[in-house]
Amino acid sequence: MTTRTIRGLVCLAVVWSLLLTGCTAGKRVSAASAYAPPEDQRLVVYTSHKEEVYQPIIKEFEERTGIWVELVVGGTNELLDRLTQEAEHPKADVMFGGGVDSLEAYGDCFTPYFCADWQQLSPSMRSESGLWTPFSALPVVLIYNATLVSPDRLTAWRDLFSPAWQGRIAFCDPNISGSSFTGLVTLLYAMGGNQDETLMDFAVSLDGRQLNRSGDVLTSVAGGTDLVGITLEETALKRVAAGDDIALVYPADGTSCVPDGCAIVKNARHLENAQLFLDFISGEDVQQRMEAEFSRRPVRTVSQEAEILLPLSDIPLLDYDISWASEHHNGILMSWAFYFGGEEQP
Repeated sequence: MTTRTIRGLVCLAVVWSLLLTGCTAGKRVSAASAYAPPEDQRLVVYTSHKEEVYQPIIKEFEERTGIWVELVVGGTNELLDRLTQEAEHPKADVMFGGGVDSLEAYGDCFTPYFCADWQQLSPSMRSESGLWTPFSALPVVLIYNATLVSPDRLTAWRDLFSPAWQGRIAFCDPNISGSSFTGLVTLLYAMGGNQDETLMDFAVSLDGRQLNRSGDVLTSVAGGTDLVGITLEETALKRVAAGDDIALVYPADGTSCVPDGCAIVKNARHLENAQLFLDFISGEDVQQRMEAEFSRRPVRTVSQEAEILLPLSDIPLLDYDISWASEHHNGILMSWAFYFGGEEQP
């Protein structure tokens, strides 16, 4: 075992002992500075992923490379705003997580990089400019409380506008959650017509309530506080497997399957390590684990498909335009804040 590997494993042990104590949104998760390795063996990662996703990925990356990773965890848009504020003196090297429509909306924060296996990525899932590297593909789904709601009452996006659900819809603030923003745009695509009217009508359906964390959508529906909700397939499947009282629906009027991604921060201090991280998360070893371990869909063809998830060909998919969504990102959020009333509710 090399000295570099031993030092990396020592730092890793300290990092994960700290991780076990938990962290709040935007809080830095790192080992004591006395244990930190030289600059050329470091990487600072901002991530909006949940711990069950980022922990095994970061752990294996550190073990393989000996690179010491410092994490800052928070909501997608919170971290993207932070990158904007830090633009002149960037602290992060990598943004790991968030729908790629949100990453593109903050494109000025990132520098393009074509990962080692870029050609092996699904053409529909990769950035032609290399601005971001996809990590997994994530359909948006609807969920309902399996005890309180019969299956035939929620089949499509249009059903959310029924008076029966007013004030009982779990939806996370899209100004905080990138997946919630993707869900909101998916709703706009599915409903068609005048977008402002759709936003206004959906705000009425929420009756002045939205959540501050995407994970709370599942908890609220499972507990019966809300009856239905909007979330990602991955999260819903994990909670169903854990025994939560929810069921998921692939909307009959279509849904999106937008990848979440990873991007290198412009003027990153640890550029080579950041590039290695993007190569790692898009490589076959990690992608092979997507379905079985993370309930996520790989963004490249893998040698052995788990065949656990419903094939995408069996899911009605909308023609979700990532470029359009990123271009109108700020405008949609401003309109939503206006129609919703601009107040965040617990």
